Amino acid sequence: MTTLNMRIQSLIPSGRKVVIGIPFLWLCLFFMLPFFLVMKISFSEAALAIPPYSEIYSFAEQKFQLLLNLGNYAMLADDELYISAYLGSLKVAFFSTLMCLLIGFPMAYGISKARKEAQTVLILLIMMPTWTAILIRVYAWMGILSNNGLLNAFLMWTGLTQNPIEILNTNTAVYIGVVYAYLPFMVLPLYANLVKHDQSLLEAASDLGSSTFNNFWKITVPLAKNGIVAGCMLVFIPVVGEFVIPELLGGPETLMIGRVLWQEFFNNRDWPVASALAVIMLAILIVPIILFNRSQAKEMEGRA
Repeated sequence: MTTLNMRIQSLIPSGRKVVIGIPFLWLCLFFMLPFFLVMKISFSEAALAIPPYSEIYSFAEQKFQLLLNLGNYAMLADDELYISAYLGSLKVAFFSTLMCLLIGFPMAYGISKARKEAQTVLILLIMMPTWTAILIRVYAWMGILSNNGLLNAFLMWTGLTQNPIEILNTNTAVYIGVVYAYLPFMVLPLYANLVKHDQSLLEAASDLGSSTFNNFWKITVPLAKNGIVAGCMLVFIPVVGEFVIPELLGGPETLMIGRVLWQEFFNNRDWPVASALAVIMLAILIVPIILFNRSQAKEMEGRA
């Protein structure tokens, strides 16, 4: 029996290595390797070739040469078009995240207060739109927001307006599409957090004379901090690089980094500049991820 226990204990470290190693290998193959390939292209020069860029290294006559072209990054810093694209993406992501939070928090709060049977149905209704391809859903919004669409037809039928309102191909349409598409990613983490709150804290505060609003603002909201941060991260990060929604619902004034990336890759076929754009975008997104990890680490230290 003792020998068997020793064998089992000897297998535990290797089992841990397998559990940790498989996700690590997955990240290396499908994230780190593609990222380094994109970074390598970002330091190359555009060329009339297939693929349309020059190699940054060469080996001849027992000499290894590495030539890094920093001009792509320098051009991004000097060109106002790319700077405006980054600022536009951050602006749309920030306000979209804020609107998702303002809409999603009451929805998640209401679902968490519903009966157990109703909660499952309500969560299912939140998730059902995500089962349809995003392209189909955005095309549906094109029909709703167009001059002859359902929204303008309803507004003119009610007498609120005499002429169609120009909504499609504007920034307003982009915000509508983004909030609609990413609202479930805000509601679900908020609901998962709110449903676990200890209701006895609210009851104790009410017994001490605290109002309902005071209970919500000083107890419920602080306790929902992790859900708020997680929901904001799930919305903000993908919206920064969003392409489909601004391309189909936005107009010429809608300048986001996803559209610029597409144009550089497929229209201009300038892969080095497009790769530099992608690397800088990823570097920008790493900042909120680091801040989130630090806040989580501090909270874990506080609990310990």
